Amino acid sequence: MNITLQYFDSCPGWKVVEGRVKDIIEDQGLQASLNYQRIETRKDAEKYQFAGSPTLLIDGQDLFAIGKMPVGFACRTYLTDDGMAPSPSVEQLEEAMGV
Repeated sequence: MNITLQYFDSCPGWKVVEGRVKDIIEDQGLQASLNYQRIETRKDAEKYQFAGSPTLLIDGQDLFAIGKMPVGFACRTYLTDDGMAPSPSVEQLEEAMGV
């Protein structure tokens, strides 16, 4: 499994996603690589069709996309069982990662 974490530095949600993904990979013994793609400008956001920070691509697919996601240089939020959050829950990430 190839996982790409798209982010920009000033958005705090990406560190949460990073920690959760690393824990899942380790805890489940997954054969997965975690790669990083820092988005630095609005031009980068357009070039990579960036749906906000953090965006997690699994084998090139944004499994958390809802319909046509807007492209932009902004923090992203996720609908979790606890309401809107800057990161998917551990359970949502595990489901997206197939564990």
